[in-house]
Amino acid sequence: MQKIDIVCPVYREEKVVQLFHERLASAIAPLAKRFEVRIVYIVDPSPDRTEELLSSISATDPAVEVLVMSRRFGHQAALIAGIELSDADALVMLDSDLQHPPELIPELVSHWENGADVVQAVRQDASEIPPLKRCTSRYFYKVLGLASGVQLPIGASDYRLLTRRVCDIIGTQLTEQNPFLRGLVSWVGFNTVLVPYRPLARGGGQSNYSVLALVNFAVNGIFSFSKLPLRACTVLGFSMAALGFLCGFVEVVIYLSGTAEVPGWASIFTAVTFMGGMQLFFLGVIGEYMSQIFDEVKSRPRYIIDRQYKSGRAVHFSRSCRSGSQGNHRSRTSDEIGKVI
Repeated sequence: MQKIDIVCPVYREEKVVQLFHERLASAIAPLAKRFEVRIVYIVDPSPDRTEELLSSISATDPAVEVLVMSRRFGHQAALIAGIELSDADALVMLDSDLQHPPELIPELVSHWENGADVVQAVRQDASEIPPLKRCTSRYFYKVLGLASGVQLPIGASDYRLLTRRVCDIIGTQLTEQNPFLRGLVSWVGFNTVLVPYRPLARGGGQSNYSVLALVNFAVNGIFSFSKLPLRACTVLGFSMAALGFLCGFVEVVIYLSGTAEVPGWASIFTAVTFMGGMQLFFLGVIGEYMSQIFDEVKSRPRYIIDRQYKSGRAVHFSRSCRSGSQGNHRSRTSDEIGKVI
């Protein structure tokens, strides 16, 4: 039988994870007749009872495996871990807050069986989504496409199916320290099918993405895929230099004509503050790229997994990934890499 792994990042989902698992198990039940299906929850440690609840779920459902990070590495790192630790023929990833409807999974699998390498779920925003959020999301995808050449469908989410060969490429060859997975999946290419869906209300709790986290996510996406900000700084800097040269020439002409006036403080203050602000802006853009380089040259692990739960039993896992340089480890079992806690 072919294998399908379903990877679900989890962080502070105590109020919803039980309901999510029930709906997920119900949605994939028809697939269990034709495929060997495994559910992998990848947990960023949190102060609530999420890990305890998932441990109980793994004790009652043999298809469930729970991997717990050594600390919080973030949503994208959890997805990368799921990709690298999978040995399945196809991998489905979705969030565990019920905004990604599990009932869509059989349709994603159907497109894979018909030859698709990437089946991308695309969010169709409902009218209850705040207009500002809809507008900013729509224009982010447009700006990213114009700046980088990587065309993401508007509403592309981290709900998708990837085949084995796509997982192998992302897991072993695309080794960014700060991966923007939506962009990487689009950049890889292959036969892609888009499947629309309506996001559901959260099953409980609050979103773990603050406004600042969303801004950081968008900035990381743009700076990971585009040189346009650097080129914009170059063009703007050249334009300001040309404008300064032109103003200087005009001042010389006025002086030679004998009509020079005492310059005002307002114009001097405006010019100095404007140029100072532009220089700081340029330094900030350069600093963003330097921070990306800094993270790359350190080559630290993108994630570290501390423990694993299977059948309700915890074992030390002690697994990390140093930017895809660890090679293929997927044939190793938990008994070979850990011991009972």
